[in-house]
Amino acid sequence: MAELLSDGLIDTALAELPEWHRSGDSIVRTVESSTFPDAISLVVKVAELAEAAGHHPDMDIRWRKVTYTLSTHSSGGITQLDLDLAARIDEAIP
Repeated sequence: MAELLSDGLIDTALAELPEWHRSGDSIVRTVESSTFPDAISLVVKVAELAEAAGHHPDMDIRWRKVTYTLSTHSSGGITQLDLDLAARIDEAIP
């Protein structure tokens, strides 16, 4: 089980991930793509990244907008796994 991060560490990390925000025990980002197929292509990329990391986000698809929610459920909150995957998601966004 991954170690929960303190509020201070989370705030510091989110300063480096400006498109993400905290929502309770999760970090969240919504990405709007230019087309529905582009949104789904990004979902597929994120799924591959998540599978490789062994850490999977919740994904809510709404036409061209996809909301990614990261939390380490087994730890009960935000861990380094979430921050690392958020950075990888940011890198995958065209």
